[in-house]
Amino acid sequence: MKDILPFTLLFSFIIFQRIVELLVAKNNESWMMQRGAIEFGEGHYRFMVLMHSLFFISLLLEKLLFNRGLSIVWPLILIIFVLAQLFRIWVIASLGRFWNTKIIVLPDAPAIRKGPYRYMKHPNYFVVTIELLVIPSLFSAYLTAFLFMIINAIMLDIRIREEENALKSLTEYEGTFKDCHRFIPKFIK
Repeated sequence: MKDILPFTLLFSFIIFQRIVELLVAKNNESWMMQRGAIEFGEGHYRFMVLMHSLFFISLLLEKLLFNRGLSIVWPLILIIFVLAQLFRIWVIASLGRFWNTKIIVLPDAPAIRKGPYRYMKHPNYFVVTIELLVIPSLFSAYLTAFLFMIINAIMLDIRIREEENALKSLTEYEGTFKDCHRFIPKFIK
């Protein structure tokens, strides 16, 4: 089977990374709830988890069934993937205890506008979108890339509206981010 070792290593790394992130999120959730935080979007969260789980299943199945090999531009895609991981770490570190996979808002907490949040409202979703494109593209799993870009766009439409409404209702989010775009970085004020 072509490139099975690189696929196995990257796939295992991403699964391990997601498990660590879920542990961090659970710890942050507990910390926030002890301080009076409120959860929003419970209704769609299970579908988001399902979407991400199905992404890995689809990637694995497409690799096993079609095994098209590495993309001809794999070095470029791998660089984009590594940069996305560094960006993800920056996002999580910037939010600190407020980072989570769920929509959990601590009433009257300051809206965080540091790190990548200085330039865009939703850098975490930006990273996820990049990953859903580059991970399957690295292994020429184009059906998975195409399918999950569409599903992710639908999910983010629901998720971002819910998150922004929650933040607007309990924090100074609207005023803090009035000059900031959702995904397109704004470097000049």
